[in-house]
Amino acid sequence: MLIDKYPWLLEPNLLTLTIRTLLALICAGVIGFERDAHGSAAGLRTHILVCFGAMIAMSTGIFTATHFSGDASRIGAQVVSGIGFLGAGTIMVNRGHIKGLTTAAGLWASACIGLAIGTGFYEAAIVGTVAVFFVERGLKDISKKIIQKHGHWDDDSSLGAKEIDKME
Repeated sequence: MLIDKYPWLLEPNLLTLTIRTLLALICAGVIGFERDAHGSAAGLRTHILVCFGAMIAMSTGIFTATHFSGDASRIGAQVVSGIGFLGAGTIMVNRGHIKGLTTAAGLWASACIGLAIGTGFYEAAIVGTVAVFFVERGLKDISKKIIQKHGHWDDDSSLGAKEIDKME
């Protein structure tokens, strides 16, 4: 792990805050760019702000616990539960079709990535970013190919690739 080789990465100071900010921008930027490319309600800027906010919240919790007293994880726990409110605002129901669930889940994942960055668990943030990007981009392409090949989701509906794009 990086913190084993570079323990100074855990110290709450200007350098580590700068590193964490840049990592939050990069990680959330990758996820948000993919969402922007598909015209989602929450794109590049939203994902970056959510990740950055979570990173700042967790860094603040650690700073507070280090210099005063208390439990650093309490602020992070509030981020995890509070992000649901923002995610709920991206979910729409229109004529029986639900739209925005992937975007809401991506926002929640961006917040968790920000929390990992805020604690200095950089490896989890980077691996998490790659995983979220793969799920949002790679699995979408795979599911499109399967649906194009088989022509349906289940026995009751027939959705093509264009309909899948509309649902996302």
